[in-house]
Amino acid sequence: MRRTPSRRLFAAALLVASVLVPVTVAPATAVQATVAPDRHGPDDCPEHGFGPELTERLDKAIEDVRQEAGIPGTIVGLWMPGRGSYVRATGVADTATGRPMTSDMFVRIGSETKTFTVTALLKLVDAGRVGLDDPISRYVRGVPNGSRITLRHLAEMRSGLYPYTFDPDFQHDLMSDPTRSITPRELLAYAFRHANTADPGAEFQYSNTNLILLGLVIEKVSGRPLAEVIEREVLRPAELRRTLFPSDSAIPRPHPRGYTNQTPTGEVTDSTDWNPSWAWAAGAMISDLPDLRRWARIVATGTLLSPRTQAERLKTLPTGIPGTSYGLGIFDTNGWIGHNGSIPGYETVTVYLPAEKATLVVMINTDITHAGQEPSSLVARAITEIVTPDHLYGRASTRTR
Repeated sequence: MRRTPSRRLFAAALLVASVLVPVTVAPATAVQATVAPDRHGPDDCPEHGFGPELTERLDKAIEDVRQEAGIPGTIVGLWMPGRGSYVRATGVADTATGRPMTSDMFVRIGSETKTFTVTALLKLVDAGRVGLDDPISRYVRGVPNGSRITLRHLAEMRSGLYPYTFDPDFQHDLMSDPTRSITPRELLAYAFRHANTADPGAEFQYSNTNLILLGLVIEKVSGRPLAEVIEREVLRPAELRRTLFPSDSAIPRPHPRGYTNQTPTGEVTDSTDWNPSWAWAAGAMISDLPDLRRWARIVATGTLLSPRTQAERLKTLPTGIPGTSYGLGIFDTNGWIGHNGSIPGYETVTVYLPAEKATLVVMINTDITHAGQEPSSLVARAITEIVTPDHLYGRASTRTR
């Protein structure tokens, strides 16, 4: 087992980005470019490109990152009112066959699931059925310090509860059979055997344990399975027809194969069919490019929530990452609002920039880091360096040689 829990072993970590360091890479393969049909219409920007010069710069920047970071395939969508749009799929969806990546593919979205789970919770807040400052002990028994940890603490990653993904037994058990189903209660058992890491509200610590508890709160209050609540209360009102909360390891077609090195030996393997139940309310969902485009603006502007509740969601606090703060299941990084996702084999970024009403979506079929950085964040940063230099995605680390 790789000893990397501080990075994000099975945790779908918060974004990290860096300035790329020149390294030796394999020769570039041909870029496969496709344009995805927009099912939702030209409601937020003109449906035309940025022009040949800017398009060429974006093509080159994305391909440079893809080659340097060793990303098999990328799907990128960028929409900017008054300026145009850019949609590209590059590289391969399957390294064994060379099947090209295309922009109509489904991918696992990892921690972007948190934005859906927290939206479902906030709809219960709007309905008066839960309060953000309710203690978790009111809904779930056996939570360490549960009488002092509130639903707000859980959603903003400040509960102090131990992340179950850091538990060595969890890592061993999952790696022993990554296709098996794991229940939410089993996940919490891994976390609750450890002492809390901090007092409630004292510090930010990204932890999937928080979202598993919020999923159980939603189920208890609604009396329905979490997947059903998200479908009825979030996906349908948002008109997201190709986004789903899977009940098993299946992923709709077409989809790329996913590649990870989160294995006992660190060897790269195909993780496409691993069961995402271990991530449940924190990271199990699946989506596609047009749906994530639509969701980026919905979640950032709060069209499914009351203005008051959305304002609560956007009260972000420092994370320790320069330029990035975290609210209720959502982050703000230099003005870009949304979330990223990482699950073995796949990474995504879905963000919205209110200052320019711009939307950026990145989808890739690996979670293997490059120089300690998440590959999807490297792609997103390279794009924003070109189109929104005053609003860079993520942060730059010190360049080293």
